[in-house]
Amino acid sequence: MGTLTDKVAIVSGSGRGIGREVAVKLAAEGARVVVNDLDEGPAKETADAIASAGGEAVVCIGSVTEAGFGERFVQAAVDTYGGLDIVVNNAGYTWDSVIQKMSDEQWEAILDVHLTAPFRILRAAQPVISAAAKREAADGAPVCRKVVNISSLAGIGGNAGQANYAAAKAGIVGLTRTLAKEWGRYNVTVNAVAFGLITTRLTEAAADRTATIDVQGRQIKVGVNQALLAATERLVPLGRAGTPTEAAGAVYLLCVPESDYISGETIVCGGGLVL
Repeated sequence: MGTLTDKVAIVSGSGRGIGREVAVKLAAEGARVVVNDLDEGPAKETADAIASAGGEAVVCIGSVTEAGFGERFVQAAVDTYGGLDIVVNNAGYTWDSVIQKMSDEQWEAILDVHLTAPFRILRAAQPVISAAAKREAADGAPVCRKVVNISSLAGIGGNAGQANYAAAKAGIVGLTRTLAKEWGRYNVTVNAVAFGLITTRLTEAAADRTATIDVQGRQIKVGVNQALLAATERLVPLGRAGTPTEAAGAVYLLCVPESDYISGETIVCGGGLVL
């Protein structure tokens, strides 16, 4: 029996990177997981990895910024597994520029994926969670549910070249604190994890920033200058970037019963780095 046996989780952006590791970790502890990605291939790979390890997963393909996605994501959990216990808002990417060169499109795209999409997913989850909480209260058997939103050190201390990303991640902290107050009556804890330097395809060392990812037809440059990455790692007290598995561990801590009385908090997972 895992610590999350019989729980139902939805994890956005879980086809790759940190999101994949979160989905795999929750499933390894017994949760049944709805896996999401923009692309079917990565989502299916995550779901297949979970199934191969003896877990349960179903995929929900699509962009978290699409109209109606939040309702479809939540409904996938309800239709497949009969309920919803854990929401992890993880999906996102960066599209950096100094403010004088940042377009409205850049600003709006990053706020949409990092702040508006989690808001919509949580709004869609409210009727399901509220109804379940009322039934359980009537039966005298309350269940503690979990929301974990993903923020960043950029949302706490800012980061040059990331006005859009930092603003969105700061907004996630405000959303987290507000929902902790609104949803306490449903016995839901709402917390955030602010990641520091975690090694993913977005932050890998790159001699030149020629690598790109495709986000709905946009070619977004990824990777971090090697010298800048090395300098940043030297600032981390643990002396290195974190791994996606370590990042997933921080999310997991806020999903287990031992954290049932922690709510409205933002936990930094950054190897001791404080901005």
